[in-house]
Amino acid sequence: MRRILVIRLSALGDVAILAPVLRQRAAANPDVVFVVAGPPLLEPLFGDIPNVQYAGLDKRQGTWHIFKTLRNIEADAVADLHVVNRVTVALLLLRLHHWLRLDFGVRFCALRKGRRSRRRMLTHRDMTPRRPQWQRYDDVFARLGLKGAAVEPCLQPKPRAGSQCTVGVAPYAQHSGKVWPLERTAQLVRMLAETGHRVLLFGSRAEAATLQPWADGCEGVQVVAGKGSFEQELKAIAGLDIMVSMDSANMHFASALGVPVVSIWGATHPDFGFYGFGQPRSAALCTGLRCQPCSAFGQRKCRFGTYQCLTDITPQMAFERVEDMLKSL
Repeated sequence: MRRILVIRLSALGDVAILAPVLRQRAAANPDVVFVVAGPPLLEPLFGDIPNVQYAGLDKRQGTWHIFKTLRNIEADAVADLHVVNRVTVALLLLRLHHWLRLDFGVRFCALRKGRRSRRRMLTHRDMTPRRPQWQRYDDVFARLGLKGAAVEPCLQPKPRAGSQCTVGVAPYAQHSGKVWPLERTAQLVRMLAETGHRVLLFGSRAEAATLQPWADGCEGVQVVAGKGSFEQELKAIAGLDIMVSMDSANMHFASALGVPVVSIWGATHPDFGFYGFGQPRSAALCTGLRCQPCSAFGQRKCRFGTYQCLTDITPQMAFERVEDMLKSL
C-alpha cells in the first residue's frame, strides 16, 4: 500500500485548511495511507479519516529533530505543504539519507506558495483574487498522481426545528490588525441573544476571563473558551449553525467542519488566498479600503493609527449578515 508523508507544522489555521482537502483526496484514494506530520493539538481534526495517520511534530523543534522524526516515517512520497527553511533543510537531509541507502524511489513534491503574486496585491494593489491556499494544497496531491477530480468545497448546514440557532462567536486573532473592537463584538453578542439565538463564545483559556462578563446576566450566552479539551471545542464548533470570527484559526476550524462562517476582515483580505474553505465570498465583511490589505498576516500596525478597516464595520452590519446567512441555509 502506497504511503504519502504530508508535512504542515504551522500555523494552526493553515493546518486546519488541510483537513477537508485531505478528507476528499483520502476518500478518492482508499489504497493510499496519508501520514500527516503536524502540530499535536490538531490531531482530532484528522482522527475520523480512515486512511490518515497523524504524527504530532512540534514546530519549535530544531531541524535535526524534524529530520529524525521524518526519517522514521516510511513513505513512498513526501508532500511538503510548509516550505520553510527548517523543513526544507530537514527534507534535504532526508533525501541524502535515502540516496545513501540507494533508495531513489521516494518522490518529493513541495507547495507553490505564490508569494510573488500575493506581493503584487500589497505593493501594486492588484486585487485579482489569488488562488486559495486549499487549492494550492490540492495541486500538490494532484502532482503526486493521486486519483480523483479536484477537491470541491462544500458546507454542511444543519436542519433547524425553529427560528432559534446556535451561533459561535470567536472575537480574537493573533494580530491586532485582525481583531474587531471588542466592545462591538460584545454588542453583537447581545443583539444575537436578544433575538433568541444561543451564543457560544470561543477563544483561548487566557481569553476566557474577558469573555465571561459578556455571558453574565445575558441569557443564552455561554463561554466555551478554556472549559474543555480542544477535541471538545471542535465538537462544540461542529454543532453550530453558524460561526462569527475574525480572519483566524477558528474560521478555518469551522470551515473544516462544514460550518458556515461570517468572517470580519481588517488588515488582511479574503481575496488574498486564505479565505475559509468552502465559504461563500458574500459571507465576508470587508470594507475594501484602498489601503487594504496592508499585510499578508495582519502583523503590521495601521500606518494611520485608526484601523478604519475594522471600525467602519458596525454591529448592525454583522448582525444583518448573520441573519441573511441563516435565512439562506
